[in-house]
Amino acid sequence: MRFWDASAIIPLCLNEKASQTVKPLLKTDDDIVVWWMTYIECLSALSRRQRERILHPGDAGKARAVLSAIAAAWSEVQPTERVRGRADRLLSIHPLRAADAMQLAAALVWAQETPRGFDFICLDQNLREAALKEGFSIQP
Repeated sequence: MRFWDASAIIPLCLNEKASQTVKPLLKTDDDIVVWWMTYIECLSALSRRQRERILHPGDAGKARAVLSAIAAAWSEVQPTERVRGRADRLLSIHPLRAADAMQLAAALVWAQETPRGFDFICLDQNLREAALKEGFSIQP
């Protein structure tokens, strides 16, 4: 069981350079755990790529189908006051954007505030550094 950031979910849905790195992690994970907004964050990333003409409309449809299949099997950390409170603290000590603070806060709540021994799968450098400082093992 690992916590997955949206940045690591997108390469599962598309054929990108990072896909070769994260797909093996998926095969060894019996339960993907994500933040409640991850699905929307992933849709946003796919839509942005399509608007920017990086992603062909047909490929976008396939990517959305893969995302839906993955999402059907994952577990979500729900939005709670506890998550929001952790995000507040994280924003005061790490250079994170709001959405990244919520991702990391959700991971901390999932890990019951004891992240040692828990994997955080993420491709965003700022979020990786903050998660590492909070005590998570970072993958890849």
